[in-house]
Amino acid sequence: MRHDLEFRSIPRMVRSSAERFGAAEALADLDTGRRWSFTDVDRTMTEAVRAAVALGVRPGDRVAVWGPNCPEWIFAALGIQGAGGILVPLNTRFKAEEVGYILAKSGARVVFTVSEFLGTDFLGMLPESVRTAVVMRGPVKGDALGWTDFLALGEKVPAEAADRAIDALSPDDPSDIMFTSGTTGRPKGVVLTHGQSLRAYGWLSGVFTFAPGDRYLIIPPFFHTLGYKAGWMACLLRGVTILPQLTFDVDEVLARIAEEKVSIVLGPPTLFEDLMRHPRRKDHDLSSLRFTVPTATTVPAELVRRLRSELGFDLVLTAYGLTESTSLVSSCHPGDDAEDVAQSVGRPALDLEVIVAGEDGRALPVGERGEVLVRGYTVTSGYWDEPGETAKAIDADGWLHTGDIGRFNERGFLAIVDRKKDMFIAGGFNAYPAEIEHILAGHPGVAEVAVIGVPDDRLGEVAAAFVVRGDAALTGWELIAWARDRMANFKVPRRVEFIDAMPRNASMKVDKGALRGRGAN
Repeated sequence: MRHDLEFRSIPRMVRSSAERFGAAEALADLDTGRRWSFTDVDRTMTEAVRAAVALGVRPGDRVAVWGPNCPEWIFAALGIQGAGGILVPLNTRFKAEEVGYILAKSGARVVFTVSEFLGTDFLGMLPESVRTAVVMRGPVKGDALGWTDFLALGEKVPAEAADRAIDALSPDDPSDIMFTSGTTGRPKGVVLTHGQSLRAYGWLSGVFTFAPGDRYLIIPPFFHTLGYKAGWMACLLRGVTILPQLTFDVDEVLARIAEEKVSIVLGPPTLFEDLMRHPRRKDHDLSSLRFTVPTATTVPAELVRRLRSELGFDLVLTAYGLTESTSLVSSCHPGDDAEDVAQSVGRPALDLEVIVAGEDGRALPVGERGEVLVRGYTVTSGYWDEPGETAKAIDADGWLHTGDIGRFNERGFLAIVDRKKDMFIAGGFNAYPAEIEHILAGHPGVAEVAVIGVPDDRLGEVAAAFVVRGDAALTGWELIAWARDRMANFKVPRRVEFIDAMPRNASMKVDKGALRGRGAN
């Protein structure tokens, strides 16, 4: 089913869901106890669209949302999009300079935010260029509008005006500009459309078996595709209850899984490791857990098995994407062999072309490593106001160059070996940190591991491993000796550093830049 053609836009999808799922619970605020049905969500969306129109949001205007996972984030996004605006999600870890750059780059002069989060004054970091700030949660300061006052603005706008604005949207209209993390320079804004979003996650949520009656505790941040499109948007499309999680607190998450009968949890491997290692995990009833995707390009086979045996998930899948491809390139499917799930990121998504290419851009044979290229409907039209950067990423034939190194097996499953930029050369041989990490993660004393290349006088570069111990007795020499029996000598770490926890960015991915800083010491 082509959900972009069926619904045309994200707000129209919400309206259809109200008709299909009606009084079923769509959204719960676990911090305040308030709950919304699908009908309620549609009604509140209309209020938010009317208010956005009253605020002056017009088709094509860019409007930012900067705050943690909460119902108001969803309604702000739907209000912006329903008025014809383009949503600009902002990372909650950003500081004033980063926020100022993105607001200036996108031209967003209206920001929905919170007064404070994790001890940071969000309102105080907004630049003078912001015309209007709407406080979704917390005390209102200065000229900012509170959430209730914002919705009250909509009373001046007839409901019919909101209907017309929503009906005017087409699948080709931009729904959002998703700014990249900026780890290789200034963040770039990836322009994505309503049609791309609905088609991609209409398909993927079906593969993921999302269904009415499921309850999804959304821990990944809403500013990331995993929390937004594979999160609350997919829930609204499939009739799944949205349970936003403000911050990741292990005790709170375990309690909520039991109390709310949560069936779906997605997130990085560290999230599940924290749940499994918790000393009081068995005090909580986790029997409702049904489906998960550990969101990493390399997932240890042992983790897949433990997600089933220790946390009780019925179905564990893996998938792969990047922002420039609407975060969808490939996925495993129910019924795929457990080893294929653990050793790959699945097969190409429906209607996408995916190849592993050599330096000449041509597809390589099965088993050979090369850069993953993607072509099809998920690929962005380009970076916002960055034609030069767009031309670097998407070639004249429409192939998106992902920067990821991968290989296909004989059954068509894609494995991501590493980031092209993370590869290092040890003694003339290409070494891939993700491959080394995958092997080291098989040691029973290793809870988490990250590998980087560091300078070496003789070999040029060698592997350095940063390890979170699962066994306090594990030594670096022991791990190095174990590795020598399992990988080529040029891949074996020359240095092992034990750390208490991996440095992570707001998307919960390992911050290898921080590790490189330590590795240079």
